[in-house]
Amino acid sequence: MGPESDDPTVVSTIAVRAEDVVSAVEATVRSDREPVLRITPPFSGRMRARIHVPVDEGYAADPAPIHVDPDTLLDEGAPPIPTPATTEDELRADPDETYSRDRHHDYHAERVAEWRAELPDHILDTVTLGTPAGPHEVTVAVLG
Repeated sequence: MGPESDDPTVVSTIAVRAEDVVSAVEATVRSDREPVLRITPPFSGRMRARIHVPVDEGYAADPAPIHVDPDTLLDEGAPPIPTPATTEDELRADPDETYSRDRHHDYHAERVAEWRAELPDHILDTVTLGTPAGPHEVTVAVLG
């Protein structure tokens, strides 16, 4: 792992749980919260980035944690989370299905589950972190 440092540019790899990335993306869309993946100092070569919902903008300690927007961890082909309106349209357009609220509820839950299962396949191998020294590219290791 190497020695610990106040310098975030010593980080070469961040480890993220696939579930944390999915949860953070989903929470961003479904609520007014803006979760991030937070890398907390002291820094070393391999760091965990854990889901975190910032309470305020200020951070008194120096160095400050690095916050990674979950969307920056995804490639351009990452599917958007299905919305109720989208899944209703899909269900109504299917000639083999009869629309009902209960069927729509079940279908929407199925589509969201599929999205959750697919999204980790779109996590990038590298990401650029914003640091006080400027942009810093690191490898992304996906856990789980």
